[in-house]
Amino acid sequence: MALTFSELQSVTDDYYKTDGGKAFDIYFDTSFFMDKFLNKKFGIYEKVDTMNVKIPLEYDMSEGGFYARGGAISSDDKVTINAAKFALKNAYGNATIFDTDELANSGSYGKVKLIVQKVSNAQKTIAKKIAQQIYNSATDSAAEISGLLSLCFGGTSTAYGQITPTDLVSADGSMPWASVNTTTTEGISLDVIRTLATSAKIYDGPKGKPDIGLTTEALFNIIAGRLQVQQRFQPDTDTAKAGFTNLVFEQKIIAADDYCPSGYLFLLNSNFVGWAVHRDGFFTRTPWADLITANVFAKSMKVKFHGNIVCSNRKAQAGHSNLS
Repeated sequence: MALTFSELQSVTDDYYKTDGGKAFDIYFDTSFFMDKFLNKKFGIYEKVDTMNVKIPLEYDMSEGGFYARGGAISSDDKVTINAAKFALKNAYGNATIFDTDELANSGSYGKVKLIVQKVSNAQKTIAKKIAQQIYNSATDSAAEISGLLSLCFGGTSTAYGQITPTDLVSADGSMPWASVNTTTTEGISLDVIRTLATSAKIYDGPKGKPDIGLTTEALFNIIAGRLQVQQRFQPDTDTAKAGFTNLVFEQKIIAADDYCPSGYLFLLNSNFVGWAVHRDGFFTRTPWADLITANVFAKSMKVKFHGNIVCSNRKAQAGHSNLS
């Protein structure tokens, strides 16, 4: 006997409630960036009710200075653009059960296992699709996430957050919205990390430098080996508990992320980067639906996500390519 929609929904609900939340954790155990910023809400985390998000921009200094009694003071705003705009991007994972699948899995136990398998696969699919786009160079208008290559690389005429660097020029001629990166071909080292972190420094003191580093496992292993020799190796406990390989170097958590492109290192300041997600689109599930209207004997449901990576201070983040 075929499963009713009520039974399908009941089994799906039970699946999400069991195993101490492991069903939900599937979304985040794929990528360090997803777990740290999306699951643990590290850095910027905005839940919004719109598909277009405005993120206020932060800069080092506004107008200010000393003045004498009765002297003129400025009320000017140095910047004419005060918010970056990010469109939320849409991802989905699909679960479909054909009538032949149900016939091949006779008995209640077999059908329950079939539902769990299909839903779990839909979760893994959407998690992987999102993780694969975290490091991309998609433009603002692309369907994919505005990834870390978009954030840390790109020319002065390329828009990020619907602002091009040439749109935002300070009085001293600098461009606060220009990407910070280096493409120098070199071997990764502790000095390379320090130099890259300095290039993204916005001020001395707390929160002024990057505190998160993302790289490949191959480059991470080189860094870890050198730190262990110098006895400066220390893991971040919370990151280790989540199952991600990491170390702490000069107050920065450096972690390996399987989806980081080969030869790259990204240093991020979590005070100015993170995620914006829709209140009604954070890995939501659609009800099971009958596909008979599409002339298919099957039932289907979707897992959906609506969100995007956002940034409020672009020059506080930096990327390095061509590392070995």
